[in-house]
Amino acid sequence: MASLAPPTEYLRRRIAGEVVSFFNDASRGQQPIVSSDHALIPRGSVAWRVHGDVTGMMVGGIAALLIQMLHPKALAGVWDHSDFQKNMHGRLRNTARFIAVTTYGHRDEAQAAIERVRRIHDHVNGTLPDGTPYDANDPQLLAFVHLAGSAMFLAGWRKFGQPAMSQGDRDAYWADVAPIALLLGADPVPTTDREAQAQLTGFISELKADERSRNVRDIILNAPAGKLRARPIQALLTQSAIDLLPPWGRRLHGLKSSGIGALGLGAATFGLASTLRWALQPR
Repeated sequence: MASLAPPTEYLRRRIAGEVVSFFNDASRGQQPIVSSDHALIPRGSVAWRVHGDVTGMMVGGIAALLIQMLHPKALAGVWDHSDFQKNMHGRLRNTARFIAVTTYGHRDEAQAAIERVRRIHDHVNGTLPDGTPYDANDPQLLAFVHLAGSAMFLAGWRKFGQPAMSQGDRDAYWADVAPIALLLGADPVPTTDREAQAQLTGFISELKADERSRNVRDIILNAPAGKLRARPIQALLTQSAIDLLPPWGRRLHGLKSSGIGALGLGAATFGLASTLRWALQPR
């Protein structure tokens, strides 16, 4: 008779299983991306470390979406050409898989994923409510989307994974992810943290909040909870994402930080991150 797993091992397996099911659609036969020694981003790089942290990526991903939806052209592309309003989980899952395959997957799989995205972008264009044209292949728009996403992923890792991350590692992260952005057609693409912060700041004047951005903000922050994001955990992740936003992002969205409760919230999210890292570490 097979021996039963210890309670801690049962818990670890259960948590790991829920993470896998959250990020992989079993109905479509999706399996976790297999790490390759022939990835576009080298094994052992800073990006492998940052993108492998579930909590930092979930919190950073929510914050990234909130920032991206402040750009009228990025918002229009989502509003006019996706089912985001009905299937936020699906969009987050697709984004997570794209990041995973372009970070860890074999370069051929990564290149194929990038080509699929570029083909989709060929059909994402139109006009804003004020008549301004937009095109998902606009290099500057792609640069903004890259900046917002990567900045928040890095911020999530620094806050919940490696608070003492060195300047050299921060620069290395931007250099690691730059080739993916270039292959997607983004321009300009930063290769240091200073360049990234300067470029992101340069976009602030183009950002604005309106009825549509507020609608999407509320969808992002009030998405139905799944197993991994049971209501208390989801509340923890979403408020942590709000706290992770730069002050101008919160101001434009009309959101408030946790204030004096930020330390306790951050500690709770750090604890969640540590638990998930324990559950997912190789055995």
